[in-house]
Amino acid sequence: MPRFGVHASIAKGFDQALVEGQNLGCESLQIFTKSASQWRGKAIGQESVDQFQKSRSDLKIGPIASHNSYLINLATPDDALWTKSAGALREELERADLLGLDFLVMHPGAHVGTGEAAGLKRILEGLAWIDKQGFHAKTRILFETTAGQGSTLGNRFEHLRTLIDGSPKGWKTGVCLDTCHILAAGYRFSTAQDYRDTFREFDRVVGLKHLHFFHINDSAKPLGSKVDRHAHLGEGHVGMEALRQLVNDAAFTSHGMVLETAKEKRDGITMDEINLKILRSLTRKPGKNLAGKPQA
Repeated sequence: MPRFGVHASIAKGFDQALVEGQNLGCESLQIFTKSASQWRGKAIGQESVDQFQKSRSDLKIGPIASHNSYLINLATPDDALWTKSAGALREELERADLLGLDFLVMHPGAHVGTGEAAGLKRILEGLAWIDKQGFHAKTRILFETTAGQGSTLGNRFEHLRTLIDGSPKGWKTGVCLDTCHILAAGYRFSTAQDYRDTFREFDRVVGLKHLHFFHINDSAKPLGSKVDRHAHLGEGHVGMEALRQLVNDAAFTSHGMVLETAKEKRDGITMDEINLKILRSLTRKPGKNLAGKPQA
């Protein structure tokens, strides 16, 4: 089955995020490597790196992704913000490399009225700027599907393909698919047929080989709303049958699938525990490669 996990806190240390994951029975994980609302982070000491890597080896958790800062916007027409964003993205990649993470999940950014083509070009210029500095990350950068709120890019599969194709030569890139975001963006994701149709479209436009990681969230807002509001599983507009198809698809049996749902409790039980239990209840013996070879 896929490798289920959560977004874990690093407040008590990087290695303690892994302990949190272990306590929940996680196989994969997502973290921030610094505060998501700050431009720069405190330097990561070698002792922290060693503790993290030892704990990861001992607990056998992976893949592990970091998520970049919410402040970064490489699609912006504002030169000062663009420069700051490019520098911050390089730092995010450096920190992910230092910890030995598998992926860095990146929100593509918002074009702020300049148009999709201009925004995508601006993002690629930012990646090229990092590349020209001679920095080549070992961590694979994943462009995340978005809901398309405001002028946010990444809500169409075509955007993701443009970014993958235009990234600097030799860079490792790919896609992180968020189940809440694609539904809010307008891709149907409720029934088994919706699942097959949507992944057939993804494969046609982007290619399944570029899909490396998943955010598993329900959507508080309906299909095509373009509003990014995560909900607990079974409490929104993402269909449980579509999720069942996803977690049992033989194409994704080794992929990380992490929750980004609200950190709260019900009757003394964390919602991470409840949502993970729901996910696991959907699994059965892996079936056919439904995404790669959709059935009529």
